[in-house]
Amino acid sequence: MTKKTVIVVGAGASCEYNLPTSNKLKSEIGSLLDIRFEHGFRQDYGDHLICEALRSAIKRIDSTARDINPHLHTAWQIRDAMPQAISIDNFIDAHYTNDALVLCGKLAIARAILLAEKNSSLYFDPRHKNTIKFSALESNWLNLFMQLLTENCRIDKIQERLSQVVFVIFNYDRCIEHYLFHALRVYYGIEQIIAARYVKNIIIYHPYGQVGTLPFYNEENPIAFGQEPTANQLLACSDEIKTFTEETKPTTKQVQEINKYVSEAEKVIFLGFAYHRQNMELLFPQKFNYTKYSDVSYFGTAHGISDSDCTLIRNELNELAKPRGCNLFISNKNKCADLFRENWRRLSLY
Repeated sequence: MTKKTVIVVGAGASCEYNLPTSNKLKSEIGSLLDIRFEHGFRQDYGDHLICEALRSAIKRIDSTARDINPHLHTAWQIRDAMPQAISIDNFIDAHYTNDALVLCGKLAIARAILLAEKNSSLYFDPRHKNTIKFSALESNWLNLFMQLLTENCRIDKIQERLSQVVFVIFNYDRCIEHYLFHALRVYYGIEQIIAARYVKNIIIYHPYGQVGTLPFYNEENPIAFGQEPTANQLLACSDEIKTFTEETKPTTKQVQEINKYVSEAEKVIFLGFAYHRQNMELLFPQKFNYTKYSDVSYFGTAHGISDSDCTLIRNELNELAKPRGCNLFISNKNKCADLFRENWRRLSLY
């Protein structure tokens, strides 16, 4: 189970590909949930698909039910509260006992993320192209990671190289899986089935869920990157979204596995990560037993975080790393791509 490098991914890492920050996501969710009808029957505002999904959700409980007005009032409550909330996740967690609010919030998250995938620089229309436009992404962090991954690595060694990396992705999008599938296929000139096998063998965690499974995983009810879902597909995607208190307790199998990988890591890389205490506690439980390396190196972006808060983050990481030695390379001057450029040799995978 030993892995050498753990890569922790936050919302800032997806921003390089035009996905929304937390604040922008809140604004978009407010607009999606601003569902209003003109003259009582024609929907002129808000998202039509969320409205359809709400009707389907209500019929699951009562096949004769038609009135979604209580849910619309709940949707407006979320809309009005977004400017005050730290994040949509934080707001949903504050109302975790309100089933209608949790449903509306998760539907809006799933809808917003799928729309964001479609508007990202990683998206391509499969009717006209068969892969990502890599030439437009040459300076982005995933391209630099791909170069690091394939440095002095022939096709017969790529599986071994991939086994050295674990991803802990706090985002709901599937940017990393989508990119690596297409990048490996193009770089090594391999069939889709082989590229899929490689990506499926990478250890990837989404502690708070994701908006469905990509088709190459060959699992039930897949949804393609940036796909326009049906109302029922949107409901299924929303079911995979987790709040802070769902599936993230220290006793859950996924969290225990994440803790083990972090405890055994030689290098931990934070990309676009905000170092929120909730997520730090998920990564580093209070009783944390390091079992392998005598020291650990932490590399991290902290773009938009003040110098004083960066100092606190470094102190927290230093405390968490005890009794091991701790090398810290956390900077608020760099974005994700800069981190790879400036630490290329330190981050080497061979």
